[in-house]
Amino acid sequence: MRVSFSPGYSAPLPERHPFPMSKFAALHQILLREELVKPEEVIEPYEADWEDLLRVHTYEYLNSLKNGTLDSAEERKLGLPWSKGLVRRSRLAAQGSINAAFMALEDGIAANLAGGTHHAFPDHGEGFCVLNDVAIAIRRLTHERIIKRALVIDLDVHQGNGTAGIFSSDPTAYTFSMHGARNYPFHKTPSSHDVELSDGTNDNLYLSTLATHLPLALRESQPDLVFYLGGVDPMAGDRFGRLLLTRDGLHKRDCYVLQTLHRLGLPVVLTLSGGYAKTPEMTADLHAITHREAHRIYG
Repeated sequence: MRVSFSPGYSAPLPERHPFPMSKFAALHQILLREELVKPEEVIEPYEADWEDLLRVHTYEYLNSLKNGTLDSAEERKLGLPWSKGLVRRSRLAAQGSINAAFMALEDGIAANLAGGTHHAFPDHGEGFCVLNDVAIAIRRLTHERIIKRALVIDLDVHQGNGTAGIFSSDPTAYTFSMHGARNYPFHKTPSSHDVELSDGTNDNLYLSTLATHLPLALRESQPDLVFYLGGVDPMAGDRFGRLLLTRDGLHKRDCYVLQTLHRLGLPVVLTLSGGYAKTPEMTADLHAITHREAHRIYG
């Protein structure tokens, strides 16, 4: 399976910052070590063109990013301190999802070892999300008329409010989000199909709920391409999760999603989205579950 990855996916952050920036490189190493990905299957992206970014984000917001003129309130909302490295890593990750989308259309499945930054809106970033990579990729593909419609399956514990807002009146994408009802963002932006979960939801309830709602989203969306945001923050013990999935539950979740898409013959792009285990390495190992299941199902 081809994947997008760059050492530039990591940017410097202040000591003890809660975002696990080193998880990207750690995941890359796990996939190589377990031979889930071959070295020649790792495709390094360049920085996404501003033209592609402008299909989703406003000129004013991108100009502030480019020139480092975000004010303190905007930085607090973003949750990350501005730096040239942060802008570069965000553009690299956006291009990584564009590349992975083209590769998935050729191969049936591909991945970006970053991405899923679903809290980024057209005019601002929030929740550790600078640019909405999935929306940027979808807009690129629909602009070039390569696809007519995409489905976003967002299983991060936090609702994909930015993606939902971007496509609220755009029929080229159907947004499906299954997330914690009482978790961030506390004001939800309606997706095409939202499913809210109570704090403490366990494996059985989670998986049965997913099995009820995902087929409905697939029937309603009729997509040409699927983006899967397999966040690992529903895992029990996640710092920001509040759900109680086990490792076995995460395996079963990813197995169900990928087997369903494989059976339907739908090309799929894997992105990371969120995860906040005790260490970045533990978080990366949880993200690798999606790739282990993909390797088992797709070969």
